[in-house]
Amino acid sequence: MITVIDGRVADPDAGLPLLARYGHFTAMQVRDRRTRGLDLHLTRLTAATRELFDVELDTELVLDSIRAALGTDLTDVSVRVYVMEADDGPHVFVSTRPPVDVATEPRSVKPVAYQRFLPRIKHLGGFPQAYHGRLVDAGGYDEGLLTTPDGLISEGLITNLGCFDGTAVIWPDLPMLHGITMQLMERALESAGIPQERRPIRVPDLRSYEAVFLTNSHGVVMVGRLEEDTLKLDDAFATRLLGLYDDVPWDTI
Repeated sequence: MITVIDGRVADPDAGLPLLARYGHFTAMQVRDRRTRGLDLHLTRLTAATRELFDVELDTELVLDSIRAALGTDLTDVSVRVYVMEADDGPHVFVSTRPPVDVATEPRSVKPVAYQRFLPRIKHLGGFPQAYHGRLVDAGGYDEGLLTTPDGLISEGLITNLGCFDGTAVIWPDLPMLHGITMQLMERALESAGIPQERRPIRVPDLRSYEAVFLTNSHGVVMVGRLEEDTLKLDDAFATRLLGLYDDVPWDTI
C-alpha cells in the first residue's frame, strides 16, 4: 500500500489508520511518565476489544506501545491509545500530543440535541461530535451537553456531567460513556462519604443545582454558565471536589 501525505510518500504503515474505521480508544494525560486511573484505562480497552472484536487484548502490548511512544524524552504529554481493525485484524496504535491542563475558570455550556451511537464504547467515528463541537465553539461556548429530543442530558460532547444538590452528587440516568475521570471521582466521592445518585437531568434542572461540573481526561472543572444564564456555584463544594481530584494518585506507566 502506498500512502501520500501532502505530496510526500509516507511510510507504508502510515496508511493503516486510513483503513481502520472500526475500533475504539482511550485518552489520558501523562505527567512525569505517570497517569491517573491506569487500571481503568486498561479495563476499558480490554472490555471494548472483547465486545467489538471478540478477542482478548494484550495489555502488555498496550503498555509497551505507550512506553515506545514516550521514548526517552517525553514525560508530560497527552496520549491516545487506539485499538483499530485493519485488513489483518485489530492493531494497537498510540499517538501523542502536547499536554493539556484542565481549565481553571468555570466553563460555559450549550445543549445539543444528539445522542451517541453505542455510548458505552469510546469508539471511532467522532464526526458528529466534532461537527457539533465546532458549532458550540463558534457560538462562544466551551462545551456542548448532549440531550434527547425532549431535553434529557446524557453527557457532554467530550465530558461527563455531574451536579450537586446540596447533599449528593447527581449523575445523569441515561446511557453514556462511563468516563475514566468520572470513575475516579466516583471512587473519591465514595471514600469521602459524599452520596451519589443517578437521576434524570433536564436542561432547565441545571439552574436549580448548587453546583454543576464536568469531567474528562483533562480533569474536573466547574460550570458557570448555561447558554446566557449564570449557574449557582457552591464555592465550598467546588473546593472540596477539586481537592478530591487533586488527591487522586498517579500510576507509573
